Amino acid sequence: MGLPVLFIPGNAGSSHQVRSIASSAARQYFSSPFVVSHEFTGRGAKPIDFYAVEFNEDLSAFHGSTLDSQIAYTSAAVEYILSRYRPNTQIIVMGHSMGGIVGTALLPSGNITALITMSTPHTLPPARFDARIEEIYERNRKALREDETPILSICGGATDMMIPSESCILPEDSNDAGVYRRTVFTSALEGAWTGVGHREMVWCHQVRWRVARAALELGVARTVEARARVLDRWLRDGSLLPPGGDSVRDLSLKEGEYEALSKDSHLVLDRPLGKRTYLLPIPNAGDEDEGNSWTFVLYVSRGSVSKMSPHHAPNLRVSVHHCAERFTDATVLCDSLAPASLKLLPTPIPGKPFPVPDEGTDESEGIVFFEAELPHGADGWVGVTVDAGDDGLGWVAGGFDQPRNVKSELSLWGLLFGGARISLPWSGNVGWRTHVSLSRLPATALLVYRLVPKMAEYSPCAAPLFSPLLVHTSQVAELHYYRLAPSQPIFLHTHSSAPYIPPLHPAATHGLNLTIHSSGPSCQDVTDVHLSVDWWASVGRIGTRYPTTLLSWGVGIVSLLLFHFWSVDGQQLSVSKSLGVFVRRRMPTLMAVAGVIALLPLGPDDYLGIGDELGVLRAVLAVLLVGMAAGMVCVSWWLLVILMWPLRLLGRRSIQRKPEEIGLRRSTVISIVLVLALIFLLVPWQVAFLGCWIIQLLNCNATSRPKSYPGSVPTLASTPTSSTPSCERDDRISDGDDLRADRSSPSPSRSPSMLKPTFANAYNQNTHILLLMTWLLPLVTPVLAVWVRTIQTAGYTTPFNGDHNVFKVAPVLVLVDLLGRGRPLDTMAAWRFPARWGWLVVTVVAFLVGGRRAYVVYDAAGVQVAILLLCQMKAWFFG
Repeated sequence: MGLPVLFIPGNAGSSHQVRSIASSAARQYFSSPFVVSHEFTGRGAKPIDFYAVEFNEDLSAFHGSTLDSQIAYTSAAVEYILSRYRPNTQIIVMGHSMGGIVGTALLPSGNITALITMSTPHTLPPARFDARIEEIYERNRKALREDETPILSICGGATDMMIPSESCILPEDSNDAGVYRRTVFTSALEGAWTGVGHREMVWCHQVRWRVARAALELGVARTVEARARVLDRWLRDGSLLPPGGDSVRDLSLKEGEYEALSKDSHLVLDRPLGKRTYLLPIPNAGDEDEGNSWTFVLYVSRGSVSKMSPHHAPNLRVSVHHCAERFTDATVLCDSLAPASLKLLPTPIPGKPFPVPDEGTDESEGIVFFEAELPHGADGWVGVTVDAGDDGLGWVAGGFDQPRNVKSELSLWGLLFGGARISLPWSGNVGWRTHVSLSRLPATALLVYRLVPKMAEYSPCAAPLFSPLLVHTSQVAELHYYRLAPSQPIFLHTHSSAPYIPPLHPAATHGLNLTIHSSGPSCQDVTDVHLSVDWWASVGRIGTRYPTTLLSWGVGIVSLLLFHFWSVDGQQLSVSKSLGVFVRRRMPTLMAVAGVIALLPLGPDDYLGIGDELGVLRAVLAVLLVGMAAGMVCVSWWLLVILMWPLRLLGRRSIQRKPEEIGLRRSTVISIVLVLALIFLLVPWQVAFLGCWIIQLLNCNATSRPKSYPGSVPTLASTPTSSTPSCERDDRISDGDDLRADRSSPSPSRSPSMLKPTFANAYNQNTHILLLMTWLLPLVTPVLAVWVRTIQTAGYTTPFNGDHNVFKVAPVLVLVDLLGRGRPLDTMAAWRFPARWGWLVVTVVAFLVGGRRAYVVYDAAGVQVAILLLCQMKAWFFG
């Protein structure tokens, strides 16, 4: 039997998604049908038996109970799979998207060899509407910190449009515990060098073949350390040296066996042949600039340097040594030179886009970059042994390098209006790289920078070996590669710091670090770069990071409207007038308060969820979000008006209603009890909330105008008045105008004009509550979608656990029933108690906590509704 591997799909994912990885693993292990490839013969490697769990494309990202059931099912699946193998067999787990959360929840487990997750939001749930998902994430954080199972997370970067890739980064505190945790962005993944979409992660060739190869090699590893080395080798981002050590042998060279280059010369070999050693003299100590030591760099195309090479590279092999002459017999002795950096770099093809759309980059086009730092006072030579055979392919270029270091104090304020130009010094006779450090610019996922290079081509000049390459280092795990072309804009982004994400290492939260690689001095030299903020792209990233925040702040703004409406004079205001008063009078105050709060040192779970990297611009961001949320509230009311207009036309006769007696009737109690029993036994409470919203929509139409008297409209001539004393008529009219005294059913002799104040106030109150319920509806509809999906795929008899808490919806049921009577609730009763201020509490909760935990906003609104009902009942029964 082979090596068992279990694939776990994510939200709305399918078990079929594993087919691409399984196909790549089979093609790598077998060179032809039933013939094992020579790379695996004699090593004890086994073919992979792929398994996949099928969840019927459940929407696990929105529902904690669904996620819990998937965890339980997957755990049972692991036990069943291993029961078919020999004892002590372990399994490799792969998880895509939320499948990675399920895989992490299986830990700790002695049955799991390693866990590879792809586009998995480890640190922040993509949908934050369910407290049970937070509980699962909290359990996973403990496993990430303590469990010794190697875990590697692959992130797609900005190309992933479904989750923000900063949530894909594994928590940093897990690395401090001595366990293997590694995050690799596909933009830095050697052989890929580009962002990968969320769904494309499982079938992108540059990713899938490396994941499959890592799984094959994990079958040979027997210890945790060996498995970590396998993951580091086959899923590399270049941040670490390749595992396995250096296999370069020491050399002893005699006269005629080497070629010594002159001082300040560079080694450039195009299509070399045969085997030859080249000695480059180390510059004198006095030539070092400002105390900086010399660095030797080497670029090798279509070849290998000390085990580092593209997959299936040609026969070009290069080794690097530190050489010194033995004075006794003039023999040159060479020891291997340890690299400080050894990785693959992409080589964009001039005139073509990089990476190629829909194709990516061919790994065979990559070049090996070798860097070694020479100690102060080092003398002798650096020897480069080139063994090219007879192929004549590739090239070798290198030499001593003192990078041009450009440190700029440019701040974000300097980029707000038009950007800034940064000049780069001339490289002179040395310099293969240019480092640009902008330490005062914030590196945050909310900002996108636009960089335009200016290049000077010198004539005469030979064609460069490779085009200038820009490397943007956001953090250890995230690198981005760009081809530099004259006047072609480059968009720089990062995921090192983002809303509601625990901060990474402090050094990673500030500054832009850029490195320009070139094929030697004076050829297509970059003279300066123009840097600015791309505001349109930045606004787009803000919108994708704060949808839940905007939703919660919208609930907070509606609660402010209700806070004013529940005052003595607020009953006379319609929703349109309330919004007008809010925009003119209260929104400027709210913006000012929001800006001040944004400047406070709050944690990543509160308010905007960001640190101090944006400085004062945090206040600007808060003001912008308040304006966007207020605009969305206004738009939502206009949409409700448009929705109610045809209902009003269609239901002029059927849904008009006259005021009814306010109070808890027996039929009302029985109906509510039956609905709550149905929720407790069968349907989720979110269904009842949706029903309440529909009923409240009809209530607004019913109370928009009073019900006419049957027959002709009564007039003064047709209404009997002789039997009623004038003083009693006056008293009755005055009583009818007093809302606080009008708690009984209207007299049959009351004219329609007397009912207008009652219906107007009831309509205003109903529409305000409808607006609140409309903004609470998105907090509950995700679970509704999960329920409908479960019914469609698993049948009507499938139990739906976890959402039968009747207390979540009982206050709303009672409130909607009371508002449907055609009379407004007695807000004065709530005024005598602190119930009106509860709306202000809901606003504070929505603004401070709602962005990170939106489910708390609904709970706060439900508690406030319950308090209002208790105050109303007190007014009924105790006066």
